[in-house]
Formats: sequence, C-alpha cells, structure tokens
Amino acid sequence: MSTAPDPTILIVEDDVDVREAYHDVLDQAGYHVITAANGKLALDWLRHTDEHPSMIVLDLMMPVMDGWQFRQEMRKDEALREIPVVVVTAHREDPGIDCVARLVKPVPLAELLSAVARVCGSPRAA
Repeated sequence: MSTAPDPTILIVEDDVDVREAYHDVLDQAGYHVITAANGKLALDWLRHTDEHPSMIVLDLMMPVMDGWQFRQEMRKDEALREIPVVVVTAHREDPGIDCVARLVKPVPLAELLSAVARVCGSPRAA
C-alpha cells in the first residue's frame, strides 16, 4: 500500500531567525520544508526541481528579488502559477498581491500552522 508524501512547504524569507522559526515549527508538525533567503533563490530552485511544493510561505520585503517580483515571475510560468501562496508581511494594509492568505508579522507560529493546514491539510506524522 502506498501513502502520499507529506506536504512540502517552501518558505521564502530573508530574515534568518524568522526563516528558521517557520522551518522548525512546520518541520516539527510533520511537513517537509524547503527554505530560500529571497525570491531569486526560490525561483531558481522551483525551476530546477521536479518537487514542486504544496504551498509557498512568502515574505514580501526581501533583497535581490522581493515577494511581488517573485509572484510576478511565478504567474508567468505555467508550471508554477497555481501553487498556493501565503504572504507574510509587516504591513497591515492589503499588499495587492495574489495569495490564498495573508499573515501580518510578527506571525504567531500557531497562526502559521493553521494557515498551512487550511491550504495543505495535515501531514501524516501530525
């Protein structure tokens, strides 16, 4: 009998401490987690892997390629455009970006877990 793999979450966040906190809480919950420090690194990984994530947790304000630019590039690529994106931002106003959910920093880790579970479901290990 074959079981489905755990959902893969791609975290795109330039702040090392935040990125590690998101990684740790999602990993401990049983998700498979990949991280990238900016949109360019995330886009490069997405374009060179067969392992597309179940969803992306995307910071907006980053060096090299910010979240808006990253999302624009995703939308141009048929293989990437339908991956659900949860935006995390310090700004309370609507950032005007296509996403399935928006979380305001500092994001309580329980709120992040809840958003991921709504989009991806729970991993088998949970």
